[in-house]
Amino acid sequence: MEHTLISAENTWALFAILAAIATMAVYLEQKTKIGSKVTGCVMALIFAMALSNTGIIPLDAAAYDFVWDYIIPLAIPMLLFNADIKKIGRESGRLLIIYLISGIGTVAGGIVAYNLLKGSLADLGLVLPMMIGTYTGGSVNLVAMADAYSVGGELVSSSVVADNLLMALYFFALIAAAGSKFFLKAYRHPIIDELEAQSGDGEHKGAATFWQPKQISLKDIALCIALSLVIVAVSVKIAEVFAGLIPTSNFGLSLLNGLLGNKYLIITSLTMLVATLFPRQLGDMPGAQEIGTYLIHIFFAVIGVPASIYMIVTKAPLLLLFCAIIVFVNMLFSFVFGKLLKFGLEEIIISSNANIGGPTTAAAMAIAKGWNALIVPAILVGTLGYVLGNYYGIFAGTLIGL
Repeated sequence: MEHTLISAENTWALFAILAAIATMAVYLEQKTKIGSKVTGCVMALIFAMALSNTGIIPLDAAAYDFVWDYIIPLAIPMLLFNADIKKIGRESGRLLIIYLISGIGTVAGGIVAYNLLKGSLADLGLVLPMMIGTYTGGSVNLVAMADAYSVGGELVSSSVVADNLLMALYFFALIAAAGSKFFLKAYRHPIIDELEAQSGDGEHKGAATFWQPKQISLKDIALCIALSLVIVAVSVKIAEVFAGLIPTSNFGLSLLNGLLGNKYLIITSLTMLVATLFPRQLGDMPGAQEIGTYLIHIFFAVIGVPASIYMIVTKAPLLLLFCAIIVFVNMLFSFVFGKLLKFGLEEIIISSNANIGGPTTAAAMAIAKGWNALIVPAILVGTLGYVLGNYYGIFAGTLIGL
């Protein structure tokens, strides 16, 4: 059993720590120059990694599951109250193309990594579909592939740790790419240019530019939280109904089940519908962006927690290398083809993030960088990855004869 200063059962203490990490990250982002450049979400992730890897907080706890199951679904409607459904088709259409190319990079990276390391790591063939699944969709795909190929618990645990650590490190790389002189010179970046113009002095100041004090009333807070809760509650029920009604007997029906049975896609769709029907009331709702963004910071803290550097270094360094090769090839595909097809730097970064981390992390990065036009497309393409990840994983497993 894991022994830490704060036990996994001490839920209130863990909630307090997560909230404190998020608050410190928000403060440093708005009040310090380095915080503005790194972004609060990345700092929250780093702080949580430091606490979990020094034995202060556990790597797994019910409090973290609560954030995944309840906090994130609640944050999504708040962040989408200003979404105009008329713009979504055009915006997500472009991102979908580079997202699919990025996913092909994941499959290619898995095949390359397998052929390079198959003589060095036992049961690597079982790891391949899990990693391709999770780096196309998310952790739910890793679990699905583990179940499909009856992977042992210890190998699954090591794979999850490697996945989380690589995901965290890759977020740092993507954040760095967004501010790198090399990438800014090599790629077009219309959203970043617009943000710089809004800052008034030609310098992008990060999220702090957009979080100026606003007038907000108790009515605003009440409406924001209540409406978000109603949307999530209705969406979860709708997703459950669709998941139960639509069979999975063939590819088309399985794809439809995966989409309509996914609560995140239903939450996104329902919120956009409400926001489009009532744009004046919801478009600039005071407090919605602020509360939603704070909850996203808590989510990033939770992402950083499971990244156990000690376990990777002592038990599975080759597994970490295997994951690193997949992520690198995904990045290579994303940036090379993104350049050839004239995609913006912001689109390339978010599409690669949506593959490696899933819709929630991609949307969170778009929020952290102030790329509001990409929030909804990130959720849409990332949600599609939950479906595609299983098919890509099975394809890779079949390819190597599993």
